[in-house]
Amino acid sequence: MSKKAIILVLGLAGFTVMADAWVVSPLLPAISKDLGVSATSAGIIITAYMIPFGIFQLVFGPLADRFGKKQVITFAMIFFTISTGLCAVGYSLGTLTLYRVLAGIFAASVMPISMALIGDIFPIEERQGAIGSFIGISFLGQGLCMAIGATLAYFFNWRGAFILYAVLALLSTILLLTAGRGIPSFKNSKSEFLALYLRLLSKKESLFIYLIVFFEGIIVLGSFSYIGAFISNVYQFNYLYIGLIMTGFGIMTVIGGRLSGKIANRIGKKKILIVGLSLATLSDFILFITGNILSMLIVGVALLGFGFILAHSTLITIASEFVPRSRAIAMSLVATCFVSGGGIGTAIGGILIKVYGFEAFFLYYGMALIFLIIATTVLVNNKDKFAKAGLNREV
Repeated sequence: MSKKAIILVLGLAGFTVMADAWVVSPLLPAISKDLGVSATSAGIIITAYMIPFGIFQLVFGPLADRFGKKQVITFAMIFFTISTGLCAVGYSLGTLTLYRVLAGIFAASVMPISMALIGDIFPIEERQGAIGSFIGISFLGQGLCMAIGATLAYFFNWRGAFILYAVLALLSTILLLTAGRGIPSFKNSKSEFLALYLRLLSKKESLFIYLIVFFEGIIVLGSFSYIGAFISNVYQFNYLYIGLIMTGFGIMTVIGGRLSGKIANRIGKKKILIVGLSLATLSDFILFITGNILSMLIVGVALLGFGFILAHSTLITIASEFVPRSRAIAMSLVATCFVSGGGIGTAIGGILIKVYGFEAFFLYYGMALIFLIIATTVLVNNKDKFAKAGLNREV
């Protein structure tokens, strides 16, 4: 199986999982009406997915290192397909919540294991471009999910969205079981996950990377979380138009992902990380100053996607060299830091918006990114921590 085909197979799984993770937001009014509950009560199905999605990434990483990455992700996709299909026939808030919990658990396997697989298959000089392409395809699903969900809910009903994602998950599972047989899969039966997690968090060089990922999640993912609400507030567009605009984020992650490796090889990982964070900062300030101008809004959304993928693919590429024989564990910690940071950033952003409004929210998050850039620059230039980040002494 070619390396390009591997990226496409894993990318389809990532696309489906990321789209499924965010699709409930535009469907919430239709779900609450159909099930006869308030929209605030129905909001529990979002939490029911996101909490296990974040927590179980720490579980699937060690399982993948122990039993094989391809085997574990294939197993998880089988049950993700089933649980997502069950969401389409949920007849009450309780059953739908249970099915979303199950979907979140098995969805947690896809991102960290896929990135670890890519780390195993691609040499370091090709790895960032491959990781960037995978993340770009995955986040395209996140960008498209609002438009897809709103369209299906409008022309059919909310159950149609879950049927679609169950079909996509089934296709991904079939590809993993057939064409995916050629994907190499390494095992490390001696991997001690708790010791490795503690080791990664106790080393200054690796902790430095995980903290950047965590704060990147808070600010960048936190910013992205409210762009849809901002567009609705300023332009009163429906979810279809909002989703189409937000697709610009996903498209630019795909483009940036394909270019990130080439750019990193030309200017170095230090510079591309700072460039990526700087573009995300510029995006927040564009939304703050000119977000009421549609053309500038689109530019701001696109820049956020492009800056995010340059920075995030760089951080993941660095982390992929921490413990090569237990790469899924290192990737699980990256994914958990990013998702948990995004959850915190979304919660803080909601408070800021409620008190100060959308414009102030983008201003504050843009300023926070400036501080992150300064801190990252100082630490990167201090004892050349990037050069020391490869913790390849195995346990």
